Order: sequence, then C-alpha cells, then structure tokens
Amino acid sequence: MSSAYDKAVSEIKWDEAGLVPTIIQDAVSKEVLMMAYMNRESLGKSIESGETWFWSRSRSELWHKGATSGHIQRIVSMHYDCDGDTLLVRVEQNGAACHTGSYSCFFNKVEGIAGTEAADEALAAVPTGDRFAMLNQLEAVIAQRYAERPEGAYTTYLFEKGVDKILKKVGEEAAEVIIAAKNNDKDELRYEASDLIFHLLVLLREQGVPLDDLMAELGRRHNKSKQSS
Repeated sequence: MSSAYDKAVSEIKWDEAGLVPTIIQDAVSKEVLMMAYMNRESLGKSIESGETWFWSRSRSELWHKGATSGHIQRIVSMHYDCDGDTLLVRVEQNGAACHTGSYSCFFNKVEGIAGTEAADEALAAVPTGDRFAMLNQLEAVIAQRYAERPEGAYTTYLFEKGVDKILKKVGEEAAEVIIAAKNNDKDELRYEASDLIFHLLVLLREQGVPLDDLMAELGRRHNKSKQSS
C-alpha cells in the first residue's frame, strides 16, 4: 500500500468493528448523496482504484459502489474530520447514488421542525440571507435530474439529447439576451438572462464542471487585477 494509505490508516479512529462512517458528497453540486462504512481494506481499494469501496455490515463483505448498477463513484477528494472518526469523500457520481434510483439517499424530509416554515417559504421563492442561494439550489436540482432522468422533465430531455442540443440552447438564449438588451426591455432581459443561466448550469453539469470552479476562476482574476493595479 501507499504512504497515503498508511498515513490515513494511522490517523483514522476506527471503531470496535474496524469501521469508519463515510459521507459521500457530489463534488459538483455539493449534495450529500449517501453514508456507508469503510474498513482498512476498502479504504485501500478506494485509494488504489480511485473509486469508492465499502464494507457491508449486513453481508460482511466488501462492495464496490456501482459494480452491478454501473453507478460508479469516481473519487475527487477524501478528507477525515478533526477527530479522525468520520470520512468525507467527494465524488463524480455516475447515475443515481441511492439503490432506490434516487439521486441522493436523503430524500425523506422530517416535517414540523419549529422555526423552519418561514425558511421553507423563502427558499421556495427568492432566498434571503444568501442572495446567490438559488443558484446553489438550482445546481443541486439539475444534478438530481442528471442522475435520475425523470420522464417528461425538460432537463432530462436536454441531457438525453446530449451536448450539441445543450450548446444550441445556450447559443439561442445568449442571442435572446442580446435582443432583449438591444430592445432596452428590462422584463424581457430578466427573463432571457434567467433562461441563459439555467442552460449554462445544465451545460456545466453535463461537462462535470462545478459552479465553484467558476467562482474560483473569477476570484483568481480579481486578485490578479488587484495586484496589477
């Protein structure tokens, strides 16, 4: 095994059964997909193969995520927490993460939590607090559509048609934005710009590019311009 494996094994706090709980997160949308357990052997296989392997407590055997379904999880990064007793693995998820066919295993919402009604209403409309929260929510929904491909959904249609169709829509919406601006029509511009952002996010998902990457690129440009001024 590699030195990276040796270091991780020595610093992770394994439980009495030799296991560590492992949270799997979509590296693009940042959605939490599932929780499973790794032992030393599955950790080694995960590091060596670049894909997730786990230990099944019910079957008492190793299992390679997606080996039968094809829903492989390619590892982007792996971290353990401050106590060393939990792993966080960010992945590129191929298809649905949940055995039910859902994008994420965490689809059962607990209702009736005190103080959350107003937050739910705000999120359903225009989120407050974080003025860009809607972009995060939209990115997560698009990631779910990409994984689950619900029948009849427009996003499913775009993903099934492929990158050429998505690019065509991005081009069309960009042209509509230009026309709206030339017409000096603010309502039309708002509508068409929203369409453009939506289709751009679809394209980013299809290409596996997180919105975070765009933010980082803008940050690098901003810092560079400050240094040169």
